[in-house]
Amino acid sequence: MNLDQGLQPIRVAIIGTAARSSYLYGPMLKALPGDVNLVSVWGRTLESAKKLGEGLGVPWYTEIEKLIKETGPQIGIVCVAYHANGAVGLMAIEHGLHVLFETPIAHKLSEADAIIRAARQRGLKVEVAEQFHRRPLEQLKLKLIESGLFGQVYHGVSVLRSYLGFDAKPVQVVGAMQHNHLMPHWSRLAGEFGPREELQEHGIITFEDGQLGIFHWTDVGYDSALRWWRSSRFLAEKGMGISVGIGIDIDEQLTLLSPDGQAPLFITIERQFERVDGGALVAMIAHTGNPEHPTVRWENPFKPAIKGHGIQWHDDEIGVAGCLMSLVNAVRNDTVPTYGAEQARLDQEIVLAIQKSAKGNGIPVRLPLDTSEDEA
Repeated sequence: MNLDQGLQPIRVAIIGTAARSSYLYGPMLKALPGDVNLVSVWGRTLESAKKLGEGLGVPWYTEIEKLIKETGPQIGIVCVAYHANGAVGLMAIEHGLHVLFETPIAHKLSEADAIIRAARQRGLKVEVAEQFHRRPLEQLKLKLIESGLFGQVYHGVSVLRSYLGFDAKPVQVVGAMQHNHLMPHWSRLAGEFGPREELQEHGIITFEDGQLGIFHWTDVGYDSALRWWRSSRFLAEKGMGISVGIGIDIDEQLTLLSPDGQAPLFITIERQFERVDGGALVAMIAHTGNPEHPTVRWENPFKPAIKGHGIQWHDDEIGVAGCLMSLVNAVRNDTVPTYGAEQARLDQEIVLAIQKSAKGNGIPVRLPLDTSEDEA
């Protein structure tokens, strides 16, 4: 957050009228007045643009050239329908905006390459709202891994590349996919009751130095009572970590080795809030039991400057705000975003390789992929 009153807030436009534009990005931008200033919104249709603009109290446009000329944004947050993400993001870049994308950055690698190329040609910054590894609990785990307490991480599940390190180079993928018919049940996202079909994707990713990443995904995992389980895991030289939960209620178990070398030594995780009875999250603290690193602490960068006078975001909102501030800081300081377009492209390449392997009955697929094979 901007503590230097000499810095001017970065001017931001929301490009698109998908649901997160109004319930997430609009309120988030207004909660960070020292860092960003929401100046306008763009929509494909007059009705959707007007509704979003009036709801957020800013000018609304259907012509991006006019939006830029009249409101002068520096950053565009692209929030559109899933399959339009890449095309609209490229449009924003071509009109001179630094861009925060939703995931994936694009569905085709050739489209992602066009985005990266256009941004480089114009000297623009690109960040992608891949927020899970930016959530407080994940940030604390990454600080623990960075401390060296766990030694080398050999195996990662779920947010696997953040555990193994974003510089780890994937070289081969083996994938499997299956469609399953599920009994009728309630879909919270669709708001309806009925039978559902599930797509499961599974992958084994081998990295250049021998590390492994295990990928599991179900497309009904967000809102199905039949698929309530949430988990991430890493296995390391000196310990391991596993998170299990229902929905957003996550239980994290991190272990090192007991002094006698015969049992797991559990790390105690503490959430520190403003007050003993609640308030905004101040920090995540790991009490390790290790004499060299007894305490590892992650400070919430969005904690209120004055106790009791600030935002009380939940973990996912903190994660998304971290994505936004990564781009804001890159624009301010002419630096590289902490995740960025290249990492987002690589994540999408791994997903496409899993799908390609699965369609070939599990044949190993080498990376990098040939972008000339992009499917329509």
